[in-house]
Amino acid sequence: MEKERRVGTVSRGIRCPIIREGDDLAKIVADSVIEAAEYEGFSLRDRDVISITESIVARAQGNYASVDDIAEDVKAKLGGETVGVIFPILSRNRFAICLRGIAKGAKKIVLMLSYPSDEVGNELVSLDKVDAAGVNPYSDVLSLEKYRELFGENKHEFTGVDYVEYYGNLIKEMGAEVEIVFANQAKAILDYTDTVLNCDIHTRARTKRILKAAGAKTVVGIDEILTSPVNGSGYNEKYGLLGSNKSTEDKIKLFPRECKGLVLEIQKQVLDRTGAHVEVMVYGDGAFKDPQGKIWELADPVVSPAFTDGLIGTPNELKLKYLADNDYKDLSGEALKQAISESIKKKDGNLVGNMASQGTTPRQLTDLIGSLCDLTSGSGDKGTPVVLVQGYFDNYTN
Repeated sequence: MEKERRVGTVSRGIRCPIIREGDDLAKIVADSVIEAAEYEGFSLRDRDVISITESIVARAQGNYASVDDIAEDVKAKLGGETVGVIFPILSRNRFAICLRGIAKGAKKIVLMLSYPSDEVGNELVSLDKVDAAGVNPYSDVLSLEKYRELFGENKHEFTGVDYVEYYGNLIKEMGAEVEIVFANQAKAILDYTDTVLNCDIHTRARTKRILKAAGAKTVVGIDEILTSPVNGSGYNEKYGLLGSNKSTEDKIKLFPRECKGLVLEIQKQVLDRTGAHVEVMVYGDGAFKDPQGKIWELADPVVSPAFTDGLIGTPNELKLKYLADNDYKDLSGEALKQAISESIKKKDGNLVGNMASQGTTPRQLTDLIGSLCDLTSGSGDKGTPVVLVQGYFDNYTN
């Protein structure tokens, strides 16, 4: 009789060599996972998930651009005069270097910040302070003077940076004039300029639609800057500057370009070498929110820019505690285990609306697994840019 498995899902960070431009990433990833399995004494199984952080994919692609490349594209697409830069997130890593390039490509920047926080939850000022000031963030437009008069200086809880001052100084350093306003309605920018670069991530399509309907002359999203190479720079045809990170003081690493071929090649190499049919995905930010700092982690345009077809869809799970407390409340021990196992075996392909599935997570598999991998690999010095997730698709009957 086969021994019963006692372990469900396992997430392992896999150590890899430092990746450089031009490296054969598919081979390096396959080698690293297979060697880790041999070294640590576990075996690869069908439907294990190999996840690769987007940064090493972009690095292998050499997908970098400079502040000057950004400036040239901004100037070409927005005219190089006064540009309204609206709804950027507050981040030294994610946006500051993009802003340097944007400012270098314009004579004047009207910077419009959303308040009390940016789109992903970085707080400029607390909601309590906004309430106390009697301000309606939905409708009220504040000048920099009014903002300072009401709220003074506000340093970010985690970084200690006053982003209003930081972004303002950065624009001036790049030789552009700056005016800062605070508003949450996109069309408020049109009182200052009809040429707009919208820098929001997940709400970008709506923002563009509203601005165009309100009569803006030029509306370009940050996802439309560097969609093709400038002077031989990196680019991202789908997301532009979205998902980019600071690389050096004057260079960014862009989100990886098309990489479906990479995940398919890794899947093939592992199958050829081990016989296991694994799933493979590239992941960036996880899609979770921090209750203390109120930050929604997802500053990338998507969690996963590429994945094998076995990762399409959402979980199809039954809630064990619901079955135990309702359908089988009179059973216990082996009889309860058998009854629940039978329910799982008989579940149909779609549990939408089934009470026994309520409370399970109706999110895309790639968002769930990407969040698990982001937390496993971390963004610091763990040195595990590949994560192997095993047993994710198992259930109580396996």
